[in-house]
Amino acid sequence: MNARPLANEYAAYYEKYVSRVPEGNILETLNEQITATQKVFGEISEEKSKFRYADGKWSIRELLGHIIDTERVFAYRALRFSRNDKTALPGFEQDDFVPNSNHDNVLLKDLVEEFTLVRKSNLKLFASFTDEMWLRIGTASENAMSVRAVAYNLAGHVIHHTNVLKEKYL
Repeated sequence: MNARPLANEYAAYYEKYVSRVPEGNILETLNEQITATQKVFGEISEEKSKFRYADGKWSIRELLGHIIDTERVFAYRALRFSRNDKTALPGFEQDDFVPNSNHDNVLLKDLVEEFTLVRKSNLKLFASFTDEMWLRIGTASENAMSVRAVAYNLAGHVIHHTNVLKEKYL
């Protein structure tokens, strides 16, 4: 599935992620992000990974943990939508997830490995979808979203947070 999702396939809020994704095959983009994410986070020391750029902001470990949590939540959405499940799914509040996680007590190298495994699993899921499944629409957070919009959101979310990491943490 190479076609970008149309604007009516996701909530306007997600445009900030979808618009960041380069043209091309979304599965290749998602796959390439594994190596890129390993590289950028792999260059950070365990000590530095506890850094917060301001009071109340996430540490680098929490930032990567948030990316992992989002991968899992959105992959679940893609699975449900791809199966034509019309049950409306709830949203998730990142500002509740992060402080209730244990990401700050997990070594950064282990979080990098976890991201890699979750993303590889998600790639297998996305690769199994037919063209019809990619276009299926479900509801999450009271908004319609297609399976392909989920994939683009995951890619754009990593791009967004990698840019935040480079701009504010490194």
